[in-house]
Amino acid sequence: MQIASPHFAPCEAIPPRYTHEGEDIAPALCWTGVPERTKSLALIVDDPDAAEPQAPGHARVHWVIYDIPPTAFGLPEGGRPLPEGAHEGLNDRRCPGWDGPCLPLGRHRCVFTLYALDTILPVLPPDADKAAVEKQMQGHVLARAELIGTCCPHAG
Repeated sequence: MQIASPHFAPCEAIPPRYTHEGEDIAPALCWTGVPERTKSLALIVDDPDAAEPQAPGHARVHWVIYDIPPTAFGLPEGGRPLPEGAHEGLNDRRCPGWDGPCLPLGRHRCVFTLYALDTILPVLPPDADKAAVEKQMQGHVLARAELIGTCCPHAG
């Protein structure tokens, strides 16, 4: 399985348009090679380099989507409309939807991880976050794909 974006190449800078420096809209994503037995997909976007001193090891969460139908081939720029049946969890601002990176001091990675699951997850409460979705995914991951974009001041 592979995930890509038409807006940036793997390990290259995410254009400012998709960050808090710009319009803060989600970049378009596309994927291929979803395993045949997949019942749903989940997408988690986080920044493992943005741990807060009070929460070491906690990656900053930019976007959580689950129950994406396996027939979907991606997400449009802006993230809307979501594929029918998909649900969003909360980002680190405690809101559903895309919360783009704030340009950090130094270089950070923004990791887009797509999971192929052998089940449809139960609809979680409105306050479900990355941890709640990951807990439900345990034991159900058939495959995963990763796209890494970088963020740094005045990138792209």
